[in-house]
Amino acid sequence: MCNLYSQTKGQEAIRKLAGVMRDTTGNLPPLPGIFPDKLAPVVRNAPGGVRELAMLRWGMPSPPAFLKPGSIDQGVTNIRNTGSPHWRGWLGPANRCIVPATSFCEPSTLPDPATGRKIWTWFALADERPLFFFAGLWCAWHGVRGTKKSPEDGEHQLYGFLTTAPNATVRPVHEKAMPVILRTPDEIDVWMNAPARVALELQRPLPDEALKIVLRDAKEDAMGA
Repeated sequence: MCNLYSQTKGQEAIRKLAGVMRDTTGNLPPLPGIFPDKLAPVVRNAPGGVRELAMLRWGMPSPPAFLKPGSIDQGVTNIRNTGSPHWRGWLGPANRCIVPATSFCEPSTLPDPATGRKIWTWFALADERPLFFFAGLWCAWHGVRGTKKSPEDGEHQLYGFLTTAPNATVRPVHEKAMPVILRTPDEIDVWMNAPARVALELQRPLPDEALKIVLRDAKEDAMGA
């Protein structure tokens, strides 16, 4: 499960690769460590067919069966079972998005024998941290997010991204899953516009040679900024 990633490229690079026509993010700084429930940039289909770069909160609504009455919804960051009725209503182009990133982090499945701690391992397309996108979903939702100390009740714009089986680069570190990654304008166009049955064909691991380990044992990846 990917619960940490970075996005250190400028807005112009995001707008160019994703074909963004409207940017509402303001002055977007490098984000070397993005954690669940935080705001981060997302590209979505806005009304009128305009692609919009906007700040959304990471974590889609949880299935009601997993929530206790009155509890704070911590959100679902990673979406694997797209056949679930919970996700089916958000699979159309209006609720699809792409999430810009330059690297992502997975904790090792097994702890380090020497320290007893899991090793946080960062993956990128190359040492230079080229820009890519996660294939995601977004929605508008009313409810309580945040923490018990600082609950936030109201309207929220939320996102999460798809995962799939890990490739041979990720599997030795994290054997369960890796994010669905889009690298080209053609892949982006399919995910943003195609019928669901076609778009979901992109829910597949990257080729083994397309990813490499670029950093270990860190909670931020500031390289490439």
